[in-house]
Amino acid sequence: MGYRIFRQQYLNCALFACINSMLAPNMVMAMETEVESADQPFQLGVIRILAEQDKSDQIASTINSTQLQQFNASTVGDGVNLLSGVTLSNNARNEKMVYVRGFDARQVPLFIDGIPVYVPYDGYIDYNRFTVADVAAIQVAKGFSSVSYGANTLGGAINLVSRKPTKAFEGYLDLGIADAGEKQTTLHVGSAHALWYMQATAAYLERDGFKLSSDFVPTATEDGGLRNNSYSKDSKLDLKLGLTPNDHDEYSLSYIKQDGEKGNPPTTGNSSIRYWQWPYWDKESLYFISNTALSAHETIKIRAYHDRYDNELDSFTDAHYSTLKTSGQGSVSTGRSIYHDRVNGASLTLESTRLTNQTISLVSHYKTDEHRELDATGAENTYFKDRIWSIALEDNIRLHPDVLLSLGLAQHTLDPEKVFSVGNPYSLPKNQTARDAQIGLFYDGIANIQLYATVAKKSRLPTLKDRYSQRLGTYIENPDLAAEKAMNYEIGHQTQLNAQLSFATALFLSNIKNKIQSVANVQEDLAQMQNIGRVQIYGTEIEFNYQPWQWLRYGGNYTYLKLENKQQNAIRITDIPQHKLINYVVIQPAEQWELQLELERNSSRWVSNVLKLDGYQILNTQIAYQPKLNSVSGQWRFAAGIQNITDKNYALADGFPSAGRMWFSKATWAF
Repeated sequence: MGYRIFRQQYLNCALFACINSMLAPNMVMAMETEVESADQPFQLGVIRILAEQDKSDQIASTINSTQLQQFNASTVGDGVNLLSGVTLSNNARNEKMVYVRGFDARQVPLFIDGIPVYVPYDGYIDYNRFTVADVAAIQVAKGFSSVSYGANTLGGAINLVSRKPTKAFEGYLDLGIADAGEKQTTLHVGSAHALWYMQATAAYLERDGFKLSSDFVPTATEDGGLRNNSYSKDSKLDLKLGLTPNDHDEYSLSYIKQDGEKGNPPTTGNSSIRYWQWPYWDKESLYFISNTALSAHETIKIRAYHDRYDNELDSFTDAHYSTLKTSGQGSVSTGRSIYHDRVNGASLTLESTRLTNQTISLVSHYKTDEHRELDATGAENTYFKDRIWSIALEDNIRLHPDVLLSLGLAQHTLDPEKVFSVGNPYSLPKNQTARDAQIGLFYDGIANIQLYATVAKKSRLPTLKDRYSQRLGTYIENPDLAAEKAMNYEIGHQTQLNAQLSFATALFLSNIKNKIQSVANVQEDLAQMQNIGRVQIYGTEIEFNYQPWQWLRYGGNYTYLKLENKQQNAIRITDIPQHKLINYVVIQPAEQWELQLELERNSSRWVSNVLKLDGYQILNTQIAYQPKLNSVSGQWRFAAGIQNITDKNYALADGFPSAGRMWFSKATWAF
C-alpha cells in the first residue's frame, strides 16, 4: 500500500474519532492501562518489550484483578471485553470467541504466564472455560508483540499473569450467587518467605444456564425463559511452589487442573439444528518457569510445560438429549466425538545487558502438538502430530535517555511428524517456515506522555484442522497450506496529564495476505481450505479516565474498526462490529459505598454474506459496600447488581440470543 493511501485512511479514521469525541464526549471513555492492583503479579509470567522493569508494557492494554472484580468479570472473555480493540462473539459450539482488532483466537493466541494454552487441533479456545480466580492481570498485546511469545501471534497475544504471594499468610474467599441458579466459590491462600513461596487456588462456577429477554419471541427450538441446554459447570485447582534462593534467581512449578461440562443451546433458526452436550471439557497442565543470573549482565529464563486436553462431544437426535445419533452397520454410534490432545514444549531466553544502553534477548522455542480422536468404542481413528521450532532475537536500544528502539526477528518452522486417519491415505507433508520482523520506536521526552510508532510483520502457521480436517466428508484436505502473513502498523500515545486525568489514542492498520479461507466446489460439491484471502483492517482506539472529585470517576473506551475483503469484495467479513463503546461512571456517596453504572454499545455486525444483526446497547449496574479495614478480621466487600438492566434482546451470532436481565450478588473476604 502506498504512503498516500495509508495516510488518507488513517486521517479519515482519526477524523471520525475526533468528531465523535466532540459531539458525544461519552463515546471516548477508557479503561486505565496501568492501575495499581491489590494482587502482586507473578513477574516471571509478565511478557515485556521495554528494557526497564518499571515502565508500562509498551503499548499492551492491561486489566488487573481489582478491575475484574469491579466489573463483575468471572471469566477471561468477560475481562478482555472491557478493553479497547476487543470484541466478542459466539460460535455454534456455544464457545465465547474473542477478536482483537479483527483477528480471531487462532491469530491472537492465549497464554498463561507466557506459556501457550490454546487447543492444538484447531488453535481455538473457549474463553468461557477460563475463570479469573487465579489471575492478577491480563495483558493484551495488539499487532506489535514480543518475540518471547513464539509462533502464531499474527495479530498479537493475550497473556494471563498469575498471582504471587507477598506475605507470610494471605488469601481471599469469594462467594457469589446469581440468577438462573448460578453459584460461584473461590478460595485462594498463599505464603511468602525469604527463600520460598507457595499458593493454592480452588474455584467452582456452576450455572443452570441464562435467562433470555422477555422480548424474545419463542421458536420451535427455544421456548423462552431459561435458555434451553445452556447449563455449564467449571472447577479449577491451581497450585504454585516457588524458590527464591537469592535476589536474582527464581524457580517456580505450577500445576493447574480444570474440569468442565456444558450444554450447547440449539440454534433458534430452522436449519443446522444441533443437540449437543459436552459431558467433560478437561485440561491439566504442569508448568515450570525459572530465571537465573549467569553473571552481572546475563540471565537465562526457562519455560517448560505439558498440557493435556480431553473432551467429549455427544450429539443427540432431539431436545430430550437421551438418544445418541447412530448410523452404519450394527448401528454403531457416531454421536460421540472424543478428543485427546497433548502439548509438550519449552522455551529458553538468554538476556544480556553487557552492551551499553542495550538489552539483547535470544529466544528459542520448541513445541509438539498432538491430536487424537477416538470412536465410540474407544478405538483411535485419527492421530496428527506437529513439531514447531522457533528462534528469535529481540534488541532494545536506548538511543537517547528519552528514545528507545525495539527490534525483533524470528523464524518459525512447522515440522509435520505424524499423519494418520482411518480411511484417509494422507501423505506426510514437507516442512514449512515463516519469518517475523518488527520495529518499534518509543519517545518519553515529554512529561507524562509516551509517543510510539511500530511496524510488525507477523505470521500464523496453519493448524492441524486447517490442513487435514475433511469436516464430515464435505471438504478436501490441504496438507500444503502455507502460513498467513500480516503487516501491522500503529502510531499512538499514552498520556497521564495529572492524578485526575489520563487518556490514550492509537491508529492502526493491518494488511493480511495468504489468509486461510474456505473455497466451495473445488471438486464436485466438496470445499477446501486455501491461502486466497487478502484482508485490510484499520481503525482507531481512544481511552479516557477522569476523576474530577474524590467521589466521582468517569471513563471508558471507544473502538472504530473497519475490515475490507480485498480478494473477494462480495464476501463479507463476519462477527465484528464497526463501532464499540464502553462507558462507566463510579459514584462514591460515602467512604464505604460505591455505585457503578456501565454502558456497552456495539454497532451492527454481519454474520453471513446476506444477514446483518442489529447493534445493541446494554446497561449494567452494581452497588458495593466495603466496611472499614479491620487488621484482625481482614477486609470484606459486598456487592450486588443487575446485568442488562433494560432486558435488551440481542445476539452476537445468528440464532444464538444473549442473556436478558439477570441479577448477581457477591461477598469477598481478603485476609
